[in-house]
Amino acid sequence: MVSPDAVRTVLGICGNVISFFLFLSPLPTFIKICKKKSVEQYSPMPYLATLMNCLVWTLYGMPMVHPNSLLVITINGIGIVIELVYIVLFLVYCNGKKERVKVVMVVLAEVVFVAFLTLLVLTLAHTYTLRSTIVGSVCLVFNIMMYASPLTVMKLVIKTKSVEYMPFTLSFVSLANGIIWTAYACINFDPFIVIPNSLGTLSALVQLILYATFYKSTQIQIAERKGQIHLSEVVVKGDSLSNKTTDGGDATSPVSGMMTPPHKK
Repeated sequence: MVSPDAVRTVLGICGNVISFFLFLSPLPTFIKICKKKSVEQYSPMPYLATLMNCLVWTLYGMPMVHPNSLLVITINGIGIVIELVYIVLFLVYCNGKKERVKVVMVVLAEVVFVAFLTLLVLTLAHTYTLRSTIVGSVCLVFNIMMYASPLTVMKLVIKTKSVEYMPFTLSFVSLANGIIWTAYACINFDPFIVIPNSLGTLSALVQLILYATFYKSTQIQIAERKGQIHLSEVVVKGDSLSNKTTDGGDATSPVSGMMTPPHKK
């Protein structure tokens, strides 16, 4: 019979793999940002919240805080690197200096906070249980904030009836990630992992419902926008041809034929 610890380890490995793809899921968004050289209406909050979440969970998994949590350290360490890359790209293609300063200040505040928390826990808390409780409580708060950060995007979706700025991949992988880590924490019950990941599962499920609800209206809006662009191009070209004819230039025969009413028989 398979032991609960073995099942938990397997779930933890699966959680690492899914979390890795969760960290990579914004890649299409940043490829689009790099091509357009603008962040447009994308918000930096999900990436800042995820960075903070990874920092505190890495601290939680340290042997001097919560022993036997190697799988927690590995994936969150990788997450720190990936989120920093995203934030740097956001800074490069940000629309204004004020926004850049704001993002940099948030990152610095996060680093200072985690450094202070580490010093506080290692000097004042002298048992694993107390250290785990303190850091775990902080992790709980920031994990909930990470999963709640898409609320701003969800509000935009409801207001505009468009899911253009709410990537489907991110929502789907978030759902899978929440389910796996909730199951992982339920085997050897850890409330600091169960609670935020349960809420994360619910948040991702709501996002997918919104995506299904407003997908068609999004496609219509995109099609209308493209149609307006094509129409403006036709108007500009038409004006150019009209100017040529007025100035004594020759218009092309198809346009000339279109401008001449057909003869009635």
